[in-house]
Amino acid sequence: MACPYRDAAEGDQSGVNNVIKGSRVYGEYLQLNKVLDAQDLASSKAGKPVHDEHLFIITHQAYELWFKQIILEVDSVRQMFASSVLDEKHTLRIISRLNRIVLILNLLVDQFVILETMTPLDFMEFRGHLAPASGFQSLQFRLLENKLGIKQENRVRYNQQHYMEVFHDDPSVKALEDSVSSPSLLDLVQSWLSRTPGLELEGFNFWEKFEQAANWWLDEEFYQSAQDATDPDIKKMKMDEYKKQKETFESIFNEEVYEMAIKRGERRLSHKAFQGAMMIFLYRDEPRFHQPSQLLSLLMDIDSLLTKWRYNHVMLVQRMLGSKVGTGGSSGYQYLRSTVSDRYKVFVDLFNLSTYLIPVNYIPPLTFIMKTRLSIATDNLADLINHVNLENEAKSEGKQKTIRQTSQSSSASSSVLEDSMTSQSSEDIESEI
Repeated sequence: MACPYRDAAEGDQSGVNNVIKGSRVYGEYLQLNKVLDAQDLASSKAGKPVHDEHLFIITHQAYELWFKQIILEVDSVRQMFASSVLDEKHTLRIISRLNRIVLILNLLVDQFVILETMTPLDFMEFRGHLAPASGFQSLQFRLLENKLGIKQENRVRYNQQHYMEVFHDDPSVKALEDSVSSPSLLDLVQSWLSRTPGLELEGFNFWEKFEQAANWWLDEEFYQSAQDATDPDIKKMKMDEYKKQKETFESIFNEEVYEMAIKRGERRLSHKAFQGAMMIFLYRDEPRFHQPSQLLSLLMDIDSLLTKWRYNHVMLVQRMLGSKVGTGGSSGYQYLRSTVSDRYKVFVDLFNLSTYLIPVNYIPPLTFIMKTRLSIATDNLADLINHVNLENEAKSEGKQKTIRQTSQSSSASSSVLEDSMTSQSSEDIESEI
């Protein structure tokens, strides 16, 4: 039997060579002469080249290249969020680019295992040539932190000085200042969440309904249980638990308490944005919230992976240096360990939403209009009115058919009347939107 791949293989060998003299080739396009010549070993200059310094340089250069790509993706997402009204056609593109960032960060977290093939003694062979260079001086990592939305007041000071003080050239200083003054991804996401459909006081008023539902759950689950307890110790324990849960929910329902938490640095999102995030979490199965829910999940993934990256960095430094002072003069391990905390989580409020989730059977049911708004990707009044009018026409036809097929008993009339009361006209829609 003849080989089924023979003809195709032979055909490949008869292709035309399109590379002509003077045309762009692979190495020129990628400027590999610059990239591959950028590994200048300090140990070689000292006359005693150390093999593992090459690995050290390559790994850190790879980090910086990926930081550059992440910044490009973050800037792209920020640009799409910058509009006062997010074009929902862009949401899928935003999700795609955030997912790309997540995949890159996964790669960067795993990249530490390559550095761990170098022993502490191997590192000590060339560490003396690095000072005063330090990873703390990575401009791109500081730009990334600022563009994501790390608050300046939440940063741990480096050797008792502001992190910007290690940068002295004008382009770097200007880039950092611009990254601080321009809206961060956190700022833009916050603005977007504040516009979540259903938060309007004159409309669905989700927050009022959610507060009522949460209090109902607390009363039935905790307060009533405490009241039913006969043993004094158990009764006190259950009542203490009820008060604790009540206080926890009060921290989000009382706007003044919430604002104080923002001032203390315990929260990042505005009160309105927090409400929007909570609504998306609770109603994520509604068609219009599918993509927003994915988006918020990816933002948490980015935060988690950056925290893992910091932690892996801390563990690598401790493994290589113990408690020695860093090459840049910092406290090394102690300083880096202090950055692995919620202070450096940009979207920490999204993680904390789980604290305030209530059982599914207590989640406020959507009104017909709100259900309609979340079933189509628009808030255009004309579209909504047309959509609901068609629904009402269909309901009306169904009612007429039911009336013709059933007796004129009082129970049947009552059922039809109840259905007619639940249908909503175009005037109802305008009042709820």
